[in-house]
Amino acid sequence: MTLPTFVKIVDVGPRDGLQNEKQPVPAAIKIELVQRLQQAGLKEIEVTSFVSPKWVPQMADNAQVMAGIQRQAGVRYSVLTPNLQGFEAALKSQPDEIVVFGAATEAFSQRNINCSVQESMDRFAPVVAAARAAGIMVRGAISCALGCPYEGDVAPAQVERVARLMKDIGVQHIGVADTIGVGTPLKAQRAIEAALKVYDLKDLSGHFHDTYGQALANTLVALQMGVWQFDTSIAGLGGCPYAKGATGNVASEDVVYMLHGMGIDTGIDLDLLIDAGQFISDFLQRPSLSRAGKALLTRRNA
Repeated sequence: MTLPTFVKIVDVGPRDGLQNEKQPVPAAIKIELVQRLQQAGLKEIEVTSFVSPKWVPQMADNAQVMAGIQRQAGVRYSVLTPNLQGFEAALKSQPDEIVVFGAATEAFSQRNINCSVQESMDRFAPVVAAARAAGIMVRGAISCALGCPYEGDVAPAQVERVARLMKDIGVQHIGVADTIGVGTPLKAQRAIEAALKVYDLKDLSGHFHDTYGQALANTLVALQMGVWQFDTSIAGLGGCPYAKGATGNVASEDVVYMLHGMGIDTGIDLDLLIDAGQFISDFLQRPSLSRAGKALLTRRNA
């Protein structure tokens, strides 16, 4: 077993996390959150999404947020663009990377974006082509790779199929996503193995939600397989509107605490990361979902 010496963290809290919040979050708060994350050393931040405000009103201020962030050299700012209309709107904001999501199951694809998996790829293809023509990186994610709220267990072959479809349309990096947090370490291993039949290790990341408390265990298994890139969410923000009870992505603070405890470098200042988590939790008027964040903050205050 050879663990990576460095792990890259992509914080998806400002986009994947906040889009599920019922209460409006002002653009100024989102901008401040991004600012705090990059001050903590994050080099990859998923900032917002360019989707119809009718479906995701929380992201209606996307252009304002992108215009308001103080960009730092060496930091990659990504946005979700599910279709060509969204990409064209996003292009004005000069993102460094765009993100597209394809489901591992037909049922989730139909409930989430009202089309089949193949139809979703047909929608993404011109987006990916336009982004790459403009010199913008394209990252993809396989939703429900470890389990689906409608179909239950997901066979590794389904993960491999979607990875291959993504590769065929030009997606450069793939994330294996446990969207509803039902996965366990063996399921994570099998899903990653399936994706690795299509993508190189350097072009693959893990995206684990923590609904059943398995996200850190899944992260550890992925690390043992050599995976060195992970999506996390500050303060454990997020959920899934199509899966009742699903919680957010694994808390950034918890993953960084674990990695640092294993002697793995992240380039992130854990204290500043905890401050960022406390900032957004204070605004939302609820405790952070990060156990490490809460414990270390309690120790600091004592």
